[in-house]
Amino acid sequence: MLKVYCYSRCSTCKKALQWLDAHQLAYECLDLKTEHPDVQTLKQLKLKAGVELKKMFNTSGMLYRELKLASRLKDLPEDEQYSLLASDGMLVKRPLLIAEDRVLIGFKEDEWQSLLK
Repeated sequence: MLKVYCYSRCSTCKKALQWLDAHQLAYECLDLKTEHPDVQTLKQLKLKAGVELKKMFNTSGMLYRELKLASRLKDLPEDEQYSLLASDGMLVKRPLLIAEDRVLIGFKEDEWQSLLK
């Protein structure tokens, strides 16, 4: 079964869940705000996603802007970046789709289609 970390007030997350429902795909929805992934889980997700760590940050979020991470992130050691991501789910780019052997970050319909068909 698929797992999806999402935030209920996020329009992109809503679109992603509607897409999964329309394609009759079973999934478990995890609230990114209350059930956010810990450091170890984030490391595994990054590895499966095959992306740079900075791609896992929600760069359009208020908390990201409040912490001025756009200018600070490049100078932070990787361990600190993981700690930041694990500290608050609102820093994590969403939705996070977790399949058996792959993770997709954000909702891009063509990527989800190619992974899930």
